Amino acid sequence: MRFLTALFLLPLALVACSKGETTGNVTAAPVAAAAAPAGQKWQDVVAKTDEGYRMGNPDAPVKVVEYGARLCPGCKQFATTAFQPLIDNYVSTGKVSFEFRDFLIHGPAELGLALMGQCGDPATFFPILEQTYANQDALNDAMIKVPPTQIQALQGKSPVAIVTGWTEAIGGIDFMKQRGMPEAKAKACLADTKKMDAITAVTQKRGGDGTVESTPTVIVDGKPIDNPTWDNVEQALKAAGA
Repeated sequence: MRFLTALFLLPLALVACSKGETTGNVTAAPVAAAAAPAGQKWQDVVAKTDEGYRMGNPDAPVKVVEYGARLCPGCKQFATTAFQPLIDNYVSTGKVSFEFRDFLIHGPAELGLALMGQCGDPATFFPILEQTYANQDALNDAMIKVPPTQIQALQGKSPVAIVTGWTEAIGGIDFMKQRGMPEAKAKACLADTKKMDAITAVTQKRGGDGTVESTPTVIVDGKPIDNPTWDNVEQALKAAGA
């Protein structure tokens, strides 16, 4: 709960820069493609993991992990330029899996979006994530415009009340209602303290151990990508044999 308190006091920064390590010039042997289960495509195979949600072959020899923030403009840029070619050209082959892990840098409003995004069937996780990025500008604009009196009214409230208040204030609940989630379900998702603890624990752990210094942090086979543009990530995938 101490970390949650700190999270609620975070400044609402709207830009995050990304740093990492280069992957080097060593190229691995090509890896083999793998067939998806009968009647499915690998991009339709989505499962909850310890820290996030994974799309694709769970036994893929090449693994991509992104620590991303739903209100982070740099993460939106990566999603816009990288998700489709990553899925179409790599995840679909069974050679590569893609896992997204929510990392919180924009306070309780972002936690609320993560809670609702992780609340439904795993199959809805990535579509909701992409639609959140598509609507990010409006959500961030609303967050900037939350009246000081409304912010002050949330001070001293319970974590659930704070997260719900912020999420409602930026239009997050309406955003989910427009995508078929009833308001009662959205508020139940926001009140899930077990999931709240799990999501914030990832941020606390990976921010604390140095795995994530900024978002997006993109890791290919355990190696962080310096300046994670799609070109750099694809170069790392090819070097890994994908």
